Amino acid sequence: MSEQGMRVLGLISGTSHDGIDAAVVDFEQRGSQLHATVVAADSQQYEPELRQAIIALLPPNQTTIDAVTMADTRIGQAFALVAADMQRRFDGIDLVVSHGQTVFHWVEGQTARGTLQLGQPAWIAEATGLTVVSDIRARDIAAGGQGAPLASTIDALVGGSRPGVTGLLNLGGIANVTVVGEQVRAWDTGPANALVDAVVLDRGLHASGYDDGGAIAASGTVDQVLLQRMFAHEYFGLAAPKSTGKEVFNLDFVEGALDGLSVSDADLVATLTELSAQTVADAVRGEGLAELFASGGGVHNAAFMARLEQLLPDVRIASSSELGLEPDSKEAVLMALLGWLTAHGHAGSVASATGAARASVLGSITPGVHPLSLSAGPAPTSLVIQGAADA
Repeated sequence: MSEQGMRVLGLISGTSHDGIDAAVVDFEQRGSQLHATVVAADSQQYEPELRQAIIALLPPNQTTIDAVTMADTRIGQAFALVAADMQRRFDGIDLVVSHGQTVFHWVEGQTARGTLQLGQPAWIAEATGLTVVSDIRARDIAAGGQGAPLASTIDALVGGSRPGVTGLLNLGGIANVTVVGEQVRAWDTGPANALVDAVVLDRGLHASGYDDGGAIAASGTVDQVLLQRMFAHEYFGLAAPKSTGKEVFNLDFVEGALDGLSVSDADLVATLTELSAQTVADAVRGEGLAELFASGGGVHNAAFMARLEQLLPDVRIASSSELGLEPDSKEAVLMALLGWLTAHGHAGSVASATGAARASVLGSITPGVHPLSLSAGPAPTSLVIQGAADA
């Protein structure tokens, strides 16, 4: 790796657990400003058998240590295949950052106790010969933080120069928001796609396993009794910082709320979509946002996005692409950024966003075939992103 620049491959499978997103990003620091060029972005679906094995691990399902061990290996091998493919297609990658697949995020009340991402990084290092940064959330939790949302790091760098108060929203399985003003604050608002995906998959409502474009939700009517039952969950009343996951928002949550009610499939999906939209709107209402930039798979749900605009009429809602962050590759670019920060000895967390006692350099390092070399320099205060080419 040169002192002038670094090419980093970011890899992640998000809370929708449908596949691996990858981004090759070139970084160059100019004074306190970090410049990032997205060379390529790609996404590879999990093999159906592996995705089913991952789903079987997730709450409310029970699992075994042998199933966890096998999944750790198989996810690591899947990430290694993607990494090796990107390495063949794009020369000069210096570093790989692998988030892996979250299978459990342990939170008690407002305290995060631990988090587990599977995907053994040794497979990536062996397949590519490159140094791998992984296990990026644990250090923030050890410092008293939530380990999430780590998107707040990239959000703070790209949103900090905008006038007024800026919001950045990511809509994966779980929704998280970052508010960039005098201070950076961030938290998980609750479910984005998680509950709708779970119901669509469980009931076979669409071959894709999700509500494609929000068509099912648009065909249904919100059941207000069911909606109020779900709103009563204690998570929505907790103050930020806070984080959550499918340990809370899963099929058991839906079935418990449905107890004694007769709700059609379309009405159920419409109600779950309304829950997601209202909890996002409630979270940012009163924050004084001028703009809200959205990313993640949820931006393709027209029913959700239209409802969010109705609920936040005074906020300009736009795609994160206006900031140089394509909605479908933002998290992979984030991983690349976190790897660059780690390689340069800079904190990858924002303490005011995660609730940690201090900002921490993130991740564990698996060396590649070459000697490990870390660089140092001033921490960047802003990020300029250009390019977002599809691989």
